[in-house]
Amino acid sequence: MYKLYGRPGSGSVAPQILLEELGLTHEVHWVDPTVAQGAEYRRLNPTGKVPALVLPDGTAMFESVAMVVHLTDCHPSTLAPRPGTPAHAKYLQWMVYLSSTLYETYLRYYYSDRYSSGGMNDAPRVKEKAAGDLVTAFGVLEDGLHPYLLGAEISAADLYLFMLSTWFHPSADALYRQFPRLSALAKTAAARPAVAKVMAANA
Repeated sequence: MYKLYGRPGSGSVAPQILLEELGLTHEVHWVDPTVAQGAEYRRLNPTGKVPALVLPDGTAMFESVAMVVHLTDCHPSTLAPRPGTPAHAKYLQWMVYLSSTLYETYLRYYYSDRYSSGGMNDAPRVKEKAAGDLVTAFGVLEDGLHPYLLGAEISAADLYLFMLSTWFHPSADALYRQFPRLSALAKTAAARPAVAKVMAANA
């Protein structure tokens, strides 16, 4: 039994999709922001953020991209290449890019006051820069889609990218109008039963 702790529409969406896609027995627990700052939750995730994933043996882990990679490594499927192969190296490349570049840029965009000692005074400039960086990052991903990040077959990296695309402001549709390959990927991902189920649960 896996136990996923998250919040609707947060970074817990991607591991939740993978748990559904892989048919793994799991529970989802929604975490209130105030609860996440408490000592009990911090034993699962010392950052006080979501998500956290408790593995079947009771081990707790954090960082959504690590969860997705762990799940695909432990439960082989068509959603990820076999570890140790060149294809898996490319899979890791995109997963790290999505986490360290795209996800981090979203944090700068939505929490701009946290990224400067000037706080709210500097927030508009930080947010403006992050908005441009988001478009640049999505441009790199658009160029990498053929039609998916690993080639002909959809992978967990594409599902993670789909999650991140839904966070775009003012809307995901505005993003998709700029990037047609990403738009096609999003339509394919959203039509998958596991993805549709998770997105409905997170609505």
